[in-house]
Amino acid sequence: MESRTPNRRDFLKAAGLCVCGAGLSGCTEPAAPSYQPRPQTPAPATQKPNILWITCEDISPYLGCYGDPYAITPHLDRLAGESILYSNAYATAPVCSPARSCLITGLYATSLGTQHLRSDVRLPARVEPFPKVLRAAGYYCSNNYKEDYNFTDAGIWDDSSQTAHWRGRRLHQPFFSVFNLMSTHQGKINGSDEEFFQTYRSKLSAAEQHDADALPLPPYYPDTPTVRKIWARYYDLITFMDKQVGDLLAQLDRDGLTDNTIVFFFSDHGMGLPRFKRTLYDSGLHVPLMVRIPARYHHLSALAPGSRTDRLVSFVDFAPTVLNLAGVPAPDVMQGKPFLGATPAQPRRYIYGASSRVDEVYEMSRCVRDKRYKYIRHFMPHLPHVQPSEYPDRAEIMQELRRVAESGALIGPQKRFWEPTKEAEELYDTQSDPHEIRDLADSPAHRDIRDRLSRELRAWMLESHDTGLLSEAEMHIRAAGSTPYDMAQDPNKYRPATILEVARLVGQGPRVLPALRSHLHDPDGAVRYWAAVGLEALGPKAAPAIDDLRTALDDPSPNVRFSAASVLCHLDACDEALPVLAGGLRDPRETVVLHAARTLQSLGAKARPAVRQMALRREACKNLDGTYRNDDHAMFIDWALKYAIENCNP
Repeated sequence: MESRTPNRRDFLKAAGLCVCGAGLSGCTEPAAPSYQPRPQTPAPATQKPNILWITCEDISPYLGCYGDPYAITPHLDRLAGESILYSNAYATAPVCSPARSCLITGLYATSLGTQHLRSDVRLPARVEPFPKVLRAAGYYCSNNYKEDYNFTDAGIWDDSSQTAHWRGRRLHQPFFSVFNLMSTHQGKINGSDEEFFQTYRSKLSAAEQHDADALPLPPYYPDTPTVRKIWARYYDLITFMDKQVGDLLAQLDRDGLTDNTIVFFFSDHGMGLPRFKRTLYDSGLHVPLMVRIPARYHHLSALAPGSRTDRLVSFVDFAPTVLNLAGVPAPDVMQGKPFLGATPAQPRRYIYGASSRVDEVYEMSRCVRDKRYKYIRHFMPHLPHVQPSEYPDRAEIMQELRRVAESGALIGPQKRFWEPTKEAEELYDTQSDPHEIRDLADSPAHRDIRDRLSRELRAWMLESHDTGLLSEAEMHIRAAGSTPYDMAQDPNKYRPATILEVARLVGQGPRVLPALRSHLHDPDGAVRYWAAVGLEALGPKAAPAIDDLRTALDDPSPNVRFSAASVLCHLDACDEALPVLAGGLRDPRETVVLHAARTLQSLGAKARPAVRQMALRREACKNLDGTYRNDDHAMFIDWALKYAIENCNP
């Protein structure tokens, strides 16, 4: 079994992966399981439905069936005509592994502690990925082939590999099969024009290739030739992926399985471009979703084929929905509710999303949405929307957008995403403002809506025991010998209501300075951490707390020490603060080291006295052959320190 997850370097080097079993013209024929179509005997009338997930990477609903006139997606449009199309389906995170950990477990990543991309978190014994529940009920479960759940469990699948296929099952054994199409991943738009043409565009006919000059751009993008080229590339990739979907559906037909297989199609989050992926705007969370239910299983849905629904659907609902379709009881620990099956739940009123660390970039934002309004709460508003980050910064589109931003040529709604800070709260009317460019958070006419959604978000964070209220290192420290999920359920280890109230002070201005100074001496290290973050957000106005911050340099919690050191350095007290950060680089815990490294990177030239320690720590990130010790924290530490050292060079 192949369980390895492709990392960022794999994506950047990949020439274009064809789905296993898909005979798309121009792609190498895959090494699918040996199979000769046998004469089909009718499946027993009582057989449970087969369920096929066709997922793709990094796309928003830019499909013909969603009303996009520029999309060329005939196979998906045809599938939509036979399916229930959901216009309000949302990922729970705007990046891959947190979203996938939710999909496979039916629990929010923030409850499991899997919200950071990437990491390896232990799951509690009572949380089982739902394919294991299906297997116990007699299903054959295959995954082709990406996992990327932020946890490791070798027992999820009967087969998880590049050759995994429903064809590996016994005759008439019901199956749950996943095929992950990576042709639309953000890494596929990178590289030269020649590489892109050879790998992807050459596989499309002239009529299927998109004219960059004819495409409409979102209002938050500047209109430059490079932006248009990349935008057109994405449309081409979606058309390429559409062909892969068509090939998979043709295989289902050839195997005589269409009439007893429920087919889901969806993407893992929004499009892999700046201001899409990694953000909590609809551009990062809104995904296409269609579900085709054969006639023999129409009783499992109140909606007819070809219908559309604006029912709110969240990734947390997918696991209980599959189990409900299969007639298998969902574990009580699951947080989602089924939207299809014999016993569907009542439609939800809200969906929720979370943005946390991605690679070496720390963030902490949460959102809630009803059918019309979206509320976003940023708990680190002093940080920009677009932080320096090794992987996305390699991309041509990011380099172009940074160039235009630095030239001062951005206008109107293009400018806000590139400001050095962000508002603590954002509110959007997504009906009148689908691009979310008119922030209503300060609108007196919308105060009641903002306050209602703010209360709802707070209630969800507390009810779900959001582990993101702890710094990543602190979460693992408190969960030692247990799991983040179990730790967060223990009131002796975690007091989310108290911590959240202090976190909500961040970005509230100088009026909260006395409260932050007081909280910096709280018995709870998480409260002290948010007090330090709040002081950092105050910038020079935190100066009256300088003695409190000096005391915090000896705090037993590493993230409190590092945050206090950051504030002191910005207050020109680096002589005292830098040794604390340099000492953090020697910590044996990589989650601790990453925070120290990223803090040093943020200091710019002020970190120059620590260059030697940073260079030594970079060496410790790699094996003797130059490879990284791991493809998550070790790699991210190296990335952060690489730029920290560069920032120190004159």
